[in-house]
Amino acid sequence: MVRLDLGNVVLRRMKEEDVEAVKALIKEGCEGTENRLILHLLTRPLALLMLATLSSVLRFLVHSFIVALLIPVFLCIIYLKLTIPRYTGILGSTRPYWDYLGSCYRAGSEPDLPNPHAGKGKLLINQDKAKRRKKAKEQERGKTKEEKVDEDDLKERARVAGEVWVADCEDEVLGCVARDGWSRDGVYRICRLVVQSWYRREGLGRLLVQSLEAKARQSGIARVYAHVPFPSKVGEAFFRKLGYRLQGETAGVQDEEEDDYEEPEKGWLGFPVTKVFVKDL
Repeated sequence: MVRLDLGNVVLRRMKEEDVEAVKALIKEGCEGTENRLILHLLTRPLALLMLATLSSVLRFLVHSFIVALLIPVFLCIIYLKLTIPRYTGILGSTRPYWDYLGSCYRAGSEPDLPNPHAGKGKLLINQDKAKRRKKAKEQERGKTKEEKVDEDDLKERARVAGEVWVADCEDEVLGCVARDGWSRDGVYRICRLVVQSWYRREGLGRLLVQSLEAKARQSGIARVYAHVPFPSKVGEAFFRKLGYRLQGETAGVQDEEEDDYEEPEKGWLGFPVTKVFVKDL
């Protein structure tokens, strides 16, 4: 196992050479989320009623009760597998696909996020981790060069794409968090918070979120939103510990939220698939 001291972590903007590592992190973070969402949607009362009705109709066409029961479920699962990324986004973002190249625009000129642990610790590395790092570098050298795009087009893409910040330690991306390109005045929406499974429960996720909040506060942002996939109990507990509240659950803020209400993402048959958490800075 690896013991990580947060003092050695640099919180910087994602660069082009980090894109593949961040994509791998996002893929890892999405494992299981899609299946949990599908299970959540299929077990809603209206969905169960619809599936039962379809099964009853099919019972007159096929001789097997099991087949009549499984066909509607199987077709719904296929439909949801194909459409969930399009209408829910990935890990709390407003868009299903992220413009990584746009997010990298002028990343080198952006100052790092503040790390209150800087200079206070050291990282203990075992041989397995060193081997993984060496393999990752070899794969990176073998990748093809990124496509070149027009400068003006890249500026526009960067404006829409938002920002991705990575937790870097000795040229290894340990985690990431993003600011969604969607925005209103005085509002941030953080999304795509992922930490490598090897480094979880070390405080890295908390550091990423709190550092991005500090940047938002310096920029005059008054409120931060986070959309958590509906079945994620771990995600809910994490944001509550950081001072976030479920939108609308705290007394005395109803009038405020009527003017600045964030709609949860909707899925199949209009069922919400995310919970909106909010924090006033």
